[in-house]
Amino acid sequence: MDKLNKKEILIKLKELDSWVYEHSKLQRVFVFSDFNEAFKFMTLMALEAERINHHPEWFNIYNKVTVSLITHEVSGISEKDFLLAKSMDEVANLMI
Repeated sequence: MDKLNKKEILIKLKELDSWVYEHSKLQRVFVFSDFNEAFKFMTLMALEAERINHHPEWFNIYNKVTVSLITHEVSGISEKDFLLAKSMDEVANLMI
């Protein structure tokens, strides 16, 4: 697994919905209809994160889930971050 450089990150970022590259992490805020939907999203994504062995930094307040992705093994962004981000987008798009 290789660390992506900033140019590679910015190119791949165009493939994602509403993600930004800030503080050396991929970040996004997901907004759902209520707490139950936000928690459902987190539950589904926890299973996926475990499956691919890549775990997000995230924070939940009521209907919002704030996510930060970084690959600690490479001290930066890798393909794993984009893989998980795409999965999150797909799940959220089905729910919203």
